[in-house]
Amino acid sequence: MNVQELIERILALMLSPEAIGATAVIGVFCIIVLWKVFVKAGLPAWGILIPIYNTYLMIKLAGRPGWWLILILLPPVYFVLGIIMCIDVAKNFGKGAGFGVGIIFLSPIFLAILAFDDSEYQPAAIEA
Repeated sequence: MNVQELIERILALMLSPEAIGATAVIGVFCIIVLWKVFVKAGLPAWGILIPIYNTYLMIKLAGRPGWWLILILLPPVYFVLGIIMCIDVAKNFGKGAGFGVGIIFLSPIFLAILAFDDSEYQPAAIEA
C-alpha cells in the first residue's frame, strides 16, 4: 500500500456516514454542555454559537480581562492562556487545578460535570 492509497482510505473513513454522525452527536452534546455552563455562570448562552464571541465569553467565564481575546489570536500565546483559562474556569466553579487539567484534556466530559452538578459559579478576584 502506497501513501496515496493510505490517504484515500483515511479520507473514506473520515467521510463515512458513521463518522459524520458521531461528529454531529458529539458537537450537539458540546453545545448543550456549554449552553448549561454559560447559563449557570449568568452569561448569554446563545453566545457559544458565534465564533470569536464565544472565545470572549470563555475568557469572561475564566474571570480574565476581555483584552485577552487579542492575545489568544496568537497561536503560541493561545496555548499558555488556554491552560490558564481552563484552570481558572474550574476554580470559579469551586473545583481544583486538577479539575482544570481535566478540562484541558477531556473537555466534553469535565464541562458536562460542571454543567450538570450542583456547583455554583463564583468568580474569584483574579488580578490581570
